[in-house]
Amino acid sequence: MSELFDAVDALIASRAPLPPPEERKRLRKAHGLTVDEVAAALKVRRATVSGWESGKTEPRPPERNAYARLLAQLAELYPAPVESATPARETAAPETFTAAPTPAPETPVKSPGTEAVTTAENAQPHTAGGAPPPAPVAGPRPARTTRTSSPPRRTAARKLTPAGTPAGGGDARFENGPLAVVDVEGGQVLAYCVGGLVLDVPAKSLPALVDWTLKEARLGAPKLSGPGKDSDPLLVLTEAACERYGLPVTLTDEERLAGRIPEGHKVIKQLARAEWKLTKRGFGPWARIYRPARGSERACVQLCIPSWHALDSRHWGEAAQLPPPELARVLGTYASRVMTPRGSTAVTGLELMTALHPPTRASAPDTTGKRHSEHNPGSLGTDPVDCAPCEAPDGHPLLADLPRFHVRGPAEKLFEEAYDWARPLTDAECLRRNLVGIDVNMAFAAGANGLVVGLGKPTHLKQPAFDAKLPGAWLVDLSHVDLSKVKVGKEWTELDGALLPSPFTPKGERPQGPAWYATPTVAYAVELGYEVHPAEAWVRHENGRYLDGWYNRLRDAYIATMADLGVTADLPPEEFLAAMDGYRQRDPELAIVVSAIKATVKGGIGKLRERPRGEGWKPGQPWRALSRPTWRPDIRAAVISRTRINMHRKIVKHAAFTGQYPVAILSDCAVYAADGTSPLDFLPYRAGNPLPGGFKLGVNPGLVKWEGTQSVLWGEGLHEQYGQDLNLARYIKDGQVTGQDNGE
Repeated sequence: MSELFDAVDALIASRAPLPPPEERKRLRKAHGLTVDEVAAALKVRRATVSGWESGKTEPRPPERNAYARLLAQLAELYPAPVESATPARETAAPETFTAAPTPAPETPVKSPGTEAVTTAENAQPHTAGGAPPPAPVAGPRPARTTRTSSPPRRTAARKLTPAGTPAGGGDARFENGPLAVVDVEGGQVLAYCVGGLVLDVPAKSLPALVDWTLKEARLGAPKLSGPGKDSDPLLVLTEAACERYGLPVTLTDEERLAGRIPEGHKVIKQLARAEWKLTKRGFGPWARIYRPARGSERACVQLCIPSWHALDSRHWGEAAQLPPPELARVLGTYASRVMTPRGSTAVTGLELMTALHPPTRASAPDTTGKRHSEHNPGSLGTDPVDCAPCEAPDGHPLLADLPRFHVRGPAEKLFEEAYDWARPLTDAECLRRNLVGIDVNMAFAAGANGLVVGLGKPTHLKQPAFDAKLPGAWLVDLSHVDLSKVKVGKEWTELDGALLPSPFTPKGERPQGPAWYATPTVAYAVELGYEVHPAEAWVRHENGRYLDGWYNRLRDAYIATMADLGVTADLPPEEFLAAMDGYRQRDPELAIVVSAIKATVKGGIGKLRERPRGEGWKPGQPWRALSRPTWRPDIRAAVISRTRINMHRKIVKHAAFTGQYPVAILSDCAVYAADGTSPLDFLPYRAGNPLPGGFKLGVNPGLVKWEGTQSVLWGEGLHEQYGQDLNLARYIKDGQVTGQDNGE
């Protein structure tokens, strides 16, 4: 009889009732549990728990009964609010975006370092009002469609933005969103789209999948600018999808170094037989499959293969390990707010510049009524522009005549880089208790805001008068600028110059003679009250605010995503610091989007001076990036110059008002000695108002957040161990020194 009872108990356990998938996730997060903790308790893999929470899979005995018991106890502790109770049916996605539920208090996680400030960002802060609408939350996996002819039948109610616009942007051509994650379940190929939509995929081969995507899937995104082009659909192939379509799940070491699979691979032969082509970079982690355009009609599909390391973990976190619905949500949110990824975040950052300022546009009709392609004013055009010799990086063809081992000095080479400066603590600072780091939000994006950059070729000038409105590089001696006495506003102010870094060099050292500087650096010397007399210059008379649209797009994406995580632009300082504590744990998927947006900024600026990437390159020879109109080291130098100057301007104003000086600066992070543990213990706020022109806490680009706090004893201990040149800003976040900061 007992065996029968055991069998009955096992039968009941096999059907233990479970709440809907989104409720399972809510309960776990409400108790502060991670997916790894639940997986360890139930002795299953992390991906298994993620599948249960996404609705992709259902637990089976004996884990099902234990999982049901866990959720039942959590439901007693955290009952669902009546207004947000989960519907009983799991086949339809919610119609509107709702923010992630606020979890119980969690261990604070400090925000990572990012990027500096414009001259006026402390005025009225940008709000999220003009930001793109929040992307829909990926709901539970809807029921599959049956296989149908074009167009495919959707499997869930359409997600709507708060304004009532369909998630596809209102364009019927792209009504299923910009991308889909292709997976195989139970022998059936499924395409997970944004908004919880799932489509049946009838394609049996990769060429057929490309055809289906262009003819039936209705994927893609409308252009970002009038003269621009629509974004091609993006397919993300899971490991199972790679196996289904004959692709390797992972690349060999040789293939990984080459960045592609061999030309003789069977899948590439299939594509060739179907008259599909690949770009010059071949079939790699980000592959583009196309046929030559016919008129205005494009036939191109892009593939992203996470198991081939398409999603760099430094920028995309654990996105590659997410279940298909959650990965579709992460990439879909990024695509709707930034643009459909075109490769790495750096590549996408550069492509976003071109998408917002296309090089050509249609002309007015001629006498026969035909339109022609013409230069689009304000863009970089279609042809690459030679840089000035001082702007050329080492190995550039312009420097081919230099002696082989010649090292160019400051008078030969423009060297505008971010800060990496530190100094010993003073006796007074050693008596303080803590070292507090503050970090500038999206510093390089803020440095690009409103910046006038060159658009055309450089012009060489001898003995020119300095013009702050003219972008370029200037050979000038700034060694006479004395930081002990500078103009702050219109008043001369005396400071302790020995405690300040020079604004003219990345290492903070005072210049020793003539050197090449970008326009923002020389303009700052004039702002500090000193005359400048350039001996030479390379300037660009054709110029404009090329990066404004790029900045606005990324700013809005960042602010909207942070608002979804509970950090809004209108929070007072104390509430802002509280909201930043543990913001990544409120919705780890949206936190991935934040990291990707910040990486897009840094990577896009860095890509403007892309260096050779193997390919048998030798110094003095051209490399592939030089053929791009967007290879513009002068623009990169101007953005970095302005970012560094913005940081120095705030440091000077803070020192003039409070008498406090930074002990270390690393790019966009500054460290100050203080008695307390919070930035509010040394930032001057009066009645909630910050020092005009100084540091201000907030989420907008150019404002600052808390980076981390360590004790003064910690800092002095590192100085004793590694030397006084150790940059404490590099380790202020978590206090862990991963390597010596002495150049080794």
